[in-house]
Amino acid sequence: MSLLKNIKTPHDIRRWSITKLQALAQEIRDTIINVVSETGGHLAANLGVVELTIALHYVFNTPKDKLIWDVGHQSYPHKLLTGRLKKFTTLRQYKGMSGFPKPEESIYDTFVAGHSSTSISLAAGSAVARDVLKKKHHIISVIGDGSMTAGMAYEALNHIGHMQKNVIVVLNDNTMSIEKNVGAMSNYLNKLITDPKYNRIKDSIDTLLDRIGKRPVAQFGVHVIRRFEEAIKNTVVPGMVFEELGFRYFGPIDGHNLQSMITMLKRIKIIRNRPILLHVITQKGHGLDFAERSPEKYHGVSAFNRENGKQKSIPDKPTYTHIFGKTLITLAKADKMVCAVTPAMLSGSGLVEFNKQFPNRCWDVGIAEQHAITFSAALAKWGLKPACAIYSSFLQRGYDQLIHDVCLQNLPVRFFIDRGGIVGPDGPTHHGVLDLSFLRIIPRLVILSPADGIELQNMIYTALQYTKGPIAVRYPRGTINTDINLERKRFSRIPIGKCEIRTKGKDILLIGFGPLVSLCDAAAVILKQYGIAATVINLRTLKPIDKDTILPLAKKIKKIVTIEDNVIAGGMGSAINELLQKNNISAIVRSLGIPDAFIEQGSIEKIRQSNNMDIPAIVNAAKMVCSQFRKK
Repeated sequence: MSLLKNIKTPHDIRRWSITKLQALAQEIRDTIINVVSETGGHLAANLGVVELTIALHYVFNTPKDKLIWDVGHQSYPHKLLTGRLKKFTTLRQYKGMSGFPKPEESIYDTFVAGHSSTSISLAAGSAVARDVLKKKHHIISVIGDGSMTAGMAYEALNHIGHMQKNVIVVLNDNTMSIEKNVGAMSNYLNKLITDPKYNRIKDSIDTLLDRIGKRPVAQFGVHVIRRFEEAIKNTVVPGMVFEELGFRYFGPIDGHNLQSMITMLKRIKIIRNRPILLHVITQKGHGLDFAERSPEKYHGVSAFNRENGKQKSIPDKPTYTHIFGKTLITLAKADKMVCAVTPAMLSGSGLVEFNKQFPNRCWDVGIAEQHAITFSAALAKWGLKPACAIYSSFLQRGYDQLIHDVCLQNLPVRFFIDRGGIVGPDGPTHHGVLDLSFLRIIPRLVILSPADGIELQNMIYTALQYTKGPIAVRYPRGTINTDINLERKRFSRIPIGKCEIRTKGKDILLIGFGPLVSLCDAAAVILKQYGIAATVINLRTLKPIDKDTILPLAKKIKKIVTIEDNVIAGGMGSAINELLQKNNISAIVRSLGIPDAFIEQGSIEKIRQSNNMDIPAIVNAAKMVCSQFRKK
């Protein structure tokens, strides 16, 4: 008999026995494996927090008590416990359930969480608001040790420790983010051990000080006791960085032991006079042998065979990410100044093999996009050629550093921006559709995007040869459409500021940027059947834009359709319009791209279709522009 089917809210489990809760944990784990094996999604992280999630909802009165998830890719057990079992099969599908917490989806989802290291800051603000409004509920932040590699988490810890607000931070320590964690804090957490003696002594000291506070005792006595406490703390638990930040530290405890988790949470729940940090040890992929053995491989997966873990949709052609990694290795062998930097995305950015071959020229800096960019700026300052590999949606987090530390100083950092454009099932937190707009306004930054894999190879080569200032190469998630030689040793420079005319026609100008150029090629073939001859332009360089080619064509043809995998506002279409306006050229321009909205999850094809960004949309836009021109 299913236990999950009887759960409408977490309140339904709060009187259950430990034995029944353990059976529930197994059912949740089985449900996640069954669904994710069909839909794809984040697997290992969710399997690791099943017992922790049950314990949190069992002890705390959610949704009155606020549970704030960090990153959110471990929120599947939370969704199952909060009445979303029936929708769970639509996970990450178009119009289906989000793979991340989403307040519009449930009152139990306190905030959107798709990027890391935000939960403690959100908890701090929530605690201040609670106290101003004179409410009494608990606020619990759940953050992974991977997210603790980001500076924002420490900014928030520092602030909460200063304010001494009643906040509970649950540190879910599985020694990983997506990759194996890096950095001193990761090493510290790995070495931290629990000692029951310390917590017993701590409790006794606190009780003694509470009693002293009610009696007229000299301050000297309190001072002596506090010094004794410090000596015990530094002897039993070396460092105790969280206590020094003002938190009462508990743990580490076994995050898969429901009884221990529930007992500890009940204990810390009644502490109201200071912030708490509970250190919980979990295993990523817990309960599924192949996910336990390779948690990084099963962090985010496509549909897979439940029995052996083999993913069903392994691409038979290389991805843009794969091409980047292979090409960078080739170029690094020929140039000792070439190096790589990434914020906790070695595999995601295609740098695993580069790191193996050049361990002294590759730096995974942890989930620290700001540091990655400024670190790269310093490398470039002293003559190295840093390839800063970063996802489009994560680049947003280092925007000030991009402006102040790189572009203002005109340092030749080479940015390789992966996941540019629509990314699919991960949805609005991960779509990389804002970058062209926010990059285009920064002085000195060159922006390139390849139409195919071969052009990507040449752009990587071009970027590493470019020394006049910062340069960005933006490419999408997914496979290439053409054959490519990954062992290629010789490359060609892409002329910066020069576009490519792919076909010539007198009736309309189709301008594409990046892989969407291939859609323009296909649309041109269809338009020919309607008697419309199109000139197709592969823009290649958005900044500087090729005015010498575009202006004469626009002046002659006067009918233009642009398409980009970016928001229309401020993107490539805007650049074309600005160019025409500046040069007093009157033309009818129809720009296709992402509307002024956050786009939901779904397949890339479905999202493009629903937002008029596919081949039929280009054809219809071209016919409409030609019709308008005739009427005019």
